[in-house]
Formats: sequence, C-alpha cells, structure tokens
Amino acid sequence: MDWKRVWVFGRDEDGAVTVDWVVLTAAILLFGVLVVSMILSGATDLSGGAGARLGAAEVPAVRWE
Repeated sequence: MDWKRVWVFGRDEDGAVTVDWVVLTAAILLFGVLVVSMILSGATDLSGGAGARLGAAEVPAVRWE
C-alpha cells in the first residue's frame, strides 16, 4: 500500500468544502420551512377568528324607498 497516497487523500480539502455547502444549504432550507409553517399557522388562526366574527355578525336589512 502506498502511504503517500493515503496521506495526500487525508490532507485534501476539496470534499470538505462541498460538505460545508450541503450542510449550510440544508440548514437554510430547514429554517425557511420553519418560518413558513409558523406564518401559515398564525394566518390560519387569524383568518379563523375573522371568519367566526363575520359569520356571527347581523346585517340589517336595507330598504330603498
């Protein structure tokens, strides 16, 4: 076995940069999914409350005489 090739392979950092980018991209994607889910949850709660209030509102009849 050629130990020089093993040593050169262990010192090579080209693959490490790729791994860094993959981890960084996955973290950004996960953060985006979490933010969207939080906003979606809040918007659903808000629209549900508004719908309940509008459904319970009484609108008086208007007569044009």
